[in-house]
Amino acid sequence: MKHLYLIRHAKSSWADGGLLDHQRPLNNRGLKQLAPMGRAIFADGAFDGTVYCSNATRAQQTLEGLLPSNHQHAVKLAPVLYTFNHEVVLDWLRDRDEDSITLIGHNPALEDLSGLLLKHAPHTFPTCSYMHITLPIEHWREIGKNRGRLERFLTPKDVSYEQFHRKRTKVRIGEHSPLAWHIPESLIHQYQRIRDLEPGVLQGYDDEFLHQYRIAIRRSRAIAEAVVDISGDSDLRKAVKVLKRHGQATSRLRDLHVLLGDLAQWPLEEDTRLALVSSGARSHFANLADIEHQELTKRLNSGQYRKDMDEWHQLLTSRHLKKVTRKLATGDIRKALEKHIHKHNAVARNLNEQSPDNHFHDLRKRLKRIRYLAELDKPAFRDELRPLKHRQQRFGDFQDLHVQIDMLLAFRNSIATEPDMLAPVAGLNTLISDLAVEKHRVRADILTLGGIA
Repeated sequence: MKHLYLIRHAKSSWADGGLLDHQRPLNNRGLKQLAPMGRAIFADGAFDGTVYCSNATRAQQTLEGLLPSNHQHAVKLAPVLYTFNHEVVLDWLRDRDEDSITLIGHNPALEDLSGLLLKHAPHTFPTCSYMHITLPIEHWREIGKNRGRLERFLTPKDVSYEQFHRKRTKVRIGEHSPLAWHIPESLIHQYQRIRDLEPGVLQGYDDEFLHQYRIAIRRSRAIAEAVVDISGDSDLRKAVKVLKRHGQATSRLRDLHVLLGDLAQWPLEEDTRLALVSSGARSHFANLADIEHQELTKRLNSGQYRKDMDEWHQLLTSRHLKKVTRKLATGDIRKALEKHIHKHNAVARNLNEQSPDNHFHDLRKRLKRIRYLAELDKPAFRDELRPLKHRQQRFGDFQDLHVQIDMLLAFRNSIATEPDMLAPVAGLNTLISDLAVEKHRVRADILTLGGIA
């Protein structure tokens, strides 16, 4: 079995017309492509074997940006790879003797080479893209048409949300158009965004994909729930339950992402920092995140998920939804808002320092519903939305601290009886205590908010 890894150089600059093609450097976009792609390519094992790189400036800069600085690797400059003809690369490969070869080169040579080796090759091979091909051959001289199997194909927009989002056109939803128009339009837009984000979520290289996916699915659910709140429509109510189930399946992974991000950014005392290192806390939570990501991947690849999303799309494009939203008016939203604000304020009045956390969580959910109702008609309720978002942020901070303390407590308890863990446990106790103080402060801030006017 032979392994062939193909990497096209990152985006290059044409700014200096006096340079020869061979001398052209990477541009700013190309430089930004390197770090996220490097992590993904390294994780896939592409740098474990021999790396051959075109001697063109843009190819060498790509190599330098992709390889970890501390990685021991076998890299060879190969002037023959500065070619746009795949036949040249193919003839050169036939003389190799390694089991694993990584090529950093140019198009159309690499794209045409993959088209020859694969029965169903990707249609394009953008800059800084990566392809892993396996070949069931003993010697490279046996390489030929349709002999390869595609194991992995990644583009910068698959592993970096910044690259994914770079050229996306911002869709303007007609907020000032009648509710019957802009509500279905908003739901269809969010549906398409969910589907577009799924590949990045599945790859799992950039946490921002999951964050944006959660926003899209929760916004869809929020808009639909608000319509159900006013109309009572049973079909939409059933669909909301399905969205809720898929959204909740991402919660644990999101919480782990937030904790891992905070662990890397918190200004910790030296003893606490050493405790996290010696206890293996970061590795523990990273492993949990990997497990959660695997479960989410199974879900998104399942037939049930595809069926649910197809049915959701059918509902969004149906006459039924248009019929449900046809008669919605600002007055209907205002009546529903008044009802939910009254219930919210009744709960808020009973909150105090001794109230259990679940009472705060209940109020957070009520607050979300109020905001979602107001967002159905933003022009009419714009003044109310700003303070609602501020309130919701404080409740979100409280929820995050609650979850993080619970996760850290569970980890601390799991190692408390192990030998030589006295100092790490003490450090973890300090961190948990600091978070509890912050949580108490946020709780106090929430209590000063009172009811919604």
